[in-house]
Amino acid sequence: MIVLNGMVGVSVMLGAWRHRQQQYSLQGAVAFLAVISCLAVIALVLPSFTTSTQGPTLSRLQETVFGVLTTALYAGFLLIQTMRHRTFFMETEAVAEPAHGAHAKAGQAPGYGPAHSLAYHALLLLLSLLPVVLLSKPLAHIIDYGIENLHAPTALGGVIIAILVLSPEGLASFQAARRNQLQRSVNLSLGSALSTIGLTIPSMLAISLITGTPLELGLVPAEAILLVLTLFIAQMTFSGAPTNILLGSVHLVLFATFVVLIFNP
Repeated sequence: MIVLNGMVGVSVMLGAWRHRQQQYSLQGAVAFLAVISCLAVIALVLPSFTTSTQGPTLSRLQETVFGVLTTALYAGFLLIQTMRHRTFFMETEAVAEPAHGAHAKAGQAPGYGPAHSLAYHALLLLLSLLPVVLLSKPLAHIIDYGIENLHAPTALGGVIIAILVLSPEGLASFQAARRNQLQRSVNLSLGSALSTIGLTIPSMLAISLITGTPLELGLVPAEAILLVLTLFIAQMTFSGAPTNILLGSVHLVLFATFVVLIFNP
């Protein structure tokens, strides 16, 4: 909800406010949404309708198979994105340039500024994650104290932490949209949603299988309906036509609905 409605909505709104309409790669957006929709429905909606177990849970066989399938699909997407069809996820201008064009001569990656090694990016990733890891526990105590004193719903704490964790991708997505680099914004926002599902769900399923701890994945009916509606609207937003301010507004309305349901289910 935070990524597909909040982050996408603000990005589309900012880009449309400054540039009226923006273009992106249809193939890349469709690839993102196809995998996100598949994994989200299997992991978060289907468990509420299975009959092998009581409640919104999965049997051990289902957890094993779904965990393997989720991991395989996410790995396959990464191979498509980084190797076989990487042009689907690049700015239109960068795709149009020849392989040894101006960017190649200048030692730059097309459309994404100066190129750096894998070790460089891995180091930056670790350095950026380190403060989040070190501050997560103290910050959780502060948030829990505030929620308890304000008598706010417990779920609000998880939403606040998630927003803080996603803030680097969100700020980068907003900046890219303002610079009329909507494809980069799409990569950041939809990539965050996909990695959240593609990495978290298999990890939780593995922990559940190893420790024998029951894992409730299925959403309640209202949340499941909002998720399906979000996926449907996202498909319409990135259906090939240029984005505009109205599409961003729709996503923000869905995000506001999500917030209301936190305080008043």
